[in-house]
Amino acid sequence: MPVLENYEPKKVFHYFEEICAIPHGSGNTKQISDYLVKFAKDHDFDYVQDDMNNVVIYKPATPGYEKAPVLILQGHMDMVCEKRPEVEHDFTKDGLNLRADGDFLSAEGTTLGGDDGIAVAYGLAILDSTDLPHPALEVLFTADEEIGLLGADGFDCSVLKGRRMINLDSENEGSLWVSCAGGVSGNSYLPVQRVDASGEKLSVKICGLTGGHSGAEIDKNRASANILMGQFLYELGAVCGYALAELEGGQKDNAIPRECQASILVLPEEVSAVSSLAEKMQKDFRDEYTGSDENITIQATKEGEADASVLHPTSQEKVIFYLMNLPFGVKKMSGTIEGLVETSCNPGILKLYGDELFVQTSIRSAVGTAKEALSHKIQYLTEFLGGEYDTEGDYPAWEYRKDSPLRDKMVEVYRDLYGKELKVVAIHAGLECGLFYERMEGLDCTSLGPDILDIHTSEERLDMGSVKRVWEYLIEVLKNLKD
Repeated sequence: MPVLENYEPKKVFHYFEEICAIPHGSGNTKQISDYLVKFAKDHDFDYVQDDMNNVVIYKPATPGYEKAPVLILQGHMDMVCEKRPEVEHDFTKDGLNLRADGDFLSAEGTTLGGDDGIAVAYGLAILDSTDLPHPALEVLFTADEEIGLLGADGFDCSVLKGRRMINLDSENEGSLWVSCAGGVSGNSYLPVQRVDASGEKLSVKICGLTGGHSGAEIDKNRASANILMGQFLYELGAVCGYALAELEGGQKDNAIPRECQASILVLPEEVSAVSSLAEKMQKDFRDEYTGSDENITIQATKEGEADASVLHPTSQEKVIFYLMNLPFGVKKMSGTIEGLVETSCNPGILKLYGDELFVQTSIRSAVGTAKEALSHKIQYLTEFLGGEYDTEGDYPAWEYRKDSPLRDKMVEVYRDLYGKELKVVAIHAGLECGLFYERMEGLDCTSLGPDILDIHTSEERLDMGSVKRVWEYLIEVLKNLKD
């Protein structure tokens, strides 16, 4: 029995549940892309599917709306794949195990992919409708947004006629997003040398962090497990001699790392010193992050005597220096928009391979020069230590448009529908709107969506009541776009 068959709006939740049954993590979107094509064929809609797995489905205007300008509805089909450590789940093969609890929908031990599966569900429900008035629609589903907006970046915008676009990748009901930061992923490659060593092997794990979206939650004073590990390893050097063998933390550059783990070798008589430091720094970190990340845990576990390939002391010093000087968090607040983060960065992926430390950092800014300067800072640090640096997934900021008839109409509809004002806001998280705005001359664009909590984490929850209200608002907007 479907989990969501009794929830309204039925078509939206029907399609959301179908989407959740299909593996659709970033980089694994062929199956869901083909599902969307099959939907278009089954409904006799024209469509385009490109080599990036992007899909556009075209639906003619309903009677009376033939002369209205074409409207683009847009969202992305991929999701961030995160799970709790104890959960067995293969995102490349398994569908999600949905759980409805009161007003909230989640997945058992994994991300839900409400970001941005709900956009796909909204789009399909509108395409499937026979009684909703609307202008001609171009419903665009992009691929691999979560790993650098790759689908949108490779999309041929010439297949779109519309110059009005509603992006459905927001997660804050009652807000209309009209501007966002640009971003880029910076990759650091730091070469290391190893030597053979023997000693007592300890596994050090920093866990229990809240994590979250590296754009939407970067200003909430949440800790990064990767950064805390760097601090712990630095302090450990003042307590006892040790050799670093393994180091790994985080899974996505756009998710604040919740866990980081290291393997070290120490002399048997120094095990207690490691445990004492772990206990002390756990308390210190919890005090430092009181009110925002109070469950930080540092575990130091004995694994017995071992022989291992460990970092040469010079390489170890370089790795610790890099981690201690790597920027994280909010770098600058906007000077013009109160409460808006202007520039930030998040070292989301940390991995010590055999002969190399790899770190991928998500860099965001509403100001292009500031984004570039922060990237150059990390580049300088990396190259100073003898490493190499490159970037990928560079996307522009979505600039605020002073003259926006679409925004004005949506504000008017919200006021008439609810008797209160719609919040018009700029955000720090990145959206595909920036790429489309840059490439499609005259594009009038907005973004909206229902409430989604703790996105990019295994605690992600979708507010089903909010889904219903946003659906009602969205179809009212479509009804009012007759001219």
